[in-house]
Amino acid sequence: MLTIWGLLIVVIFMTLIMTKRTTPFTALVLSPVIIAIFAGFGGKLGEYSSDGVKGVAPTVFLLLFAILYFGLMLTAGLFDPLVHVILRAVKGDPLRVLVGTALLAAVVSVDGDGSTTTMIVCSSMIPVYRRLNMRMMDLAVIIIMANSIMNLLPWGGPTARIIAALKVDEGELLRRLLPGMLVAIVWVVIVAILRGRAERKRLGIHQLSAQEIAALSPGSSMIEASNDSSETAAALEHEAEKLKRPNMIWPNFILTMIMMVLLIFGGIGFIPKVPSFIIFEIGFAIALLLNYRKLNESRDVIEIHAANAMHVIVMVLAAGIFMGILNGSGMSEAMGQSIADVVPASLGDRWGLVTAFASIPGTFLLSNDAFYLGVLPILNETGATYGFTPMQMAVASTTGQAFHLLSPLVGFIYLLLHLTGVDMGAWQRTAAKWGIGTFVIFLLSAVTVGGVPI
Repeated sequence: MLTIWGLLIVVIFMTLIMTKRTTPFTALVLSPVIIAIFAGFGGKLGEYSSDGVKGVAPTVFLLLFAILYFGLMLTAGLFDPLVHVILRAVKGDPLRVLVGTALLAAVVSVDGDGSTTTMIVCSSMIPVYRRLNMRMMDLAVIIIMANSIMNLLPWGGPTARIIAALKVDEGELLRRLLPGMLVAIVWVVIVAILRGRAERKRLGIHQLSAQEIAALSPGSSMIEASNDSSETAAALEHEAEKLKRPNMIWPNFILTMIMMVLLIFGGIGFIPKVPSFIIFEIGFAIALLLNYRKLNESRDVIEIHAANAMHVIVMVLAAGIFMGILNGSGMSEAMGQSIADVVPASLGDRWGLVTAFASIPGTFLLSNDAFYLGVLPILNETGATYGFTPMQMAVASTTGQAFHLLSPLVGFIYLLLHLTGVDMGAWQRTAAKWGIGTFVIFLLSAVTVGGVPI
């Protein structure tokens, strides 16, 4: 009966999300609560839910301060020099333009937000693509490929949900994923080179003058695509410029590099290992002190980026209740055992590969919430019966992210398609073709570095 109740929770949860009858937050909270009451666990709801929320608390703090930190750095203009360098370096060579697009998209994607990546890269590169008459399809494909890789950082959507669902250490997970991510970024650059050579052959190289390069200013394409009046767009651009801190580029860069080293390696020199969320909390406090000492400016920066942080945090807290009830009641364990009973013994030793391949349709047909919070815990429980650790299951489940952002369930892709003007079906087919390479890299990395046995 525990298996039946647990499956009922998962089915109701995924049905509500896929049919858009409720918000993911509502489905996450109410589906386990209602079923738990009917199953006779009403008296334990408070205990189970509290345990679940306590379990995701470190993840909540990590997401809050990571999103605020990288949002502040974007507002302060940490990445602006890179944008200008790329615009000057690409000149009129389509190959350089595409490689620059790949590098810019990879760097900007460190904040884990696809919408931010889309806006910054499109506003910077669309004027160049238009001036050279390059294919917008290439721009849309390169952006999504780079973002799907960098989205695996611990504060990104899928990884944050994995950490919340399986309670794995974010630093250890990052160390196992990072080699594959780096190789995958190289693959994106290779794709950019291949497409760039084709575009160079089609269009040739157009030498742009200094005046033409200066005219290709970041933000122009966003203003053109905006439905607001020109006065409103100009006002928004003026407000954004007031928060730029060009004289703080190097201090911000040094601070970010120190934080990345601490996050990846756990400690440097006399600095001991500290939890990731503490690193970002302290880093955000230092960044505010360096860049925005006036109270009104600090408040403005926090308000600008708090909405993105709050949306993710609310989902993770809801996931805490969802997982707390499933785990506390024993439903999760029962479902895993039931699946193990019906899975052929020959697949048991390869459950990591089963999970990896299941993550392709799982993350495409379902949202990250549905797959990682509803399906992955069941796969993990099953894997445990065959000797697989939660960390191995966590690593294996990330491989499907090579295709996840092609899903129509991902909201920000509609912004990308609107700005670039490409057809969704053609874009999905083109990006999926190159995404196979990303998946293969992720899979090989999971087996060789991630510790997932075959």
